[in-house]
Amino acid sequence: MKLRKNAVLVAMVCAGATGLAGCGGNGGGGGGSDDPFAGDSADQIADQAVKATQGASSVRMAGTAKQNGGATITVDFQVDERDRCKGKMSGQGATAQVVRTGEQLFVQGDRTFWSNTLKGRPGAEQALDKLKGRWVKTAPNEQGTEGMCDKQAFLAAMDSDKSERSGMKKTGTTSIEGKKAVTLEKKKENGEKFTVYVAAEGDPYLLKTVTEGGKAPSEMTFSAFNRLIELWYGKPLPKQGPAG
Repeated sequence: MKLRKNAVLVAMVCAGATGLAGCGGNGGGGGGSDDPFAGDSADQIADQAVKATQGASSVRMAGTAKQNGGATITVDFQVDERDRCKGKMSGQGATAQVVRTGEQLFVQGDRTFWSNTLKGRPGAEQALDKLKGRWVKTAPNEQGTEGMCDKQAFLAAMDSDKSERSGMKKTGTTSIEGKKAVTLEKKKENGEKFTVYVAAEGDPYLLKTVTEGGKAPSEMTFSAFNRLIELWYGKPLPKQGPAG
């Protein structure tokens, strides 16, 4: 898992979202011990956390990441293994909400989002007012939305560089949103530090990752594991606008 580059998690959510103009297991407890990971090294705990999180049927991820160009991207998404997701993202003065169910992807963006998305297209300026407040239906693999809400790609990105969780150290326990967590840290010679918080009760899910220093500081929290994502059950689909 690219622990020091949480921006990759953001990228898997908003991959191709040009409207942002910059968004380019087994449980660890037992034995009555105060340390649920007694006998496990920090690297082993990190490995357990990645596997447990990958095995979750759904997860909510929320956080921020600063891109190399200086822009900060914010996301709050729920994704599952049934090609369903919902959430919102913002950056560079633009915001958008996204909902996907199966092969249907809907996007509702503000004027800045659509202005960035449609930049250079014929009739773009005239379409902006029509798109205001509208949900636009598009194919999940259409240019500009490919990879958006793809849980499998997101999980694959989490484990793309196993060396990132090598050489970590346990530094104690804390509480993340009311849940007990073991803290793992890794510091680099350039001053960059990344911290991983792993659930110390139940399945050893990732609860939070933080990257400090360097060119791309970021923070991401993980929650709502294995929960059903409610979209529009029993309700009409969003009012749609022109696809541009």
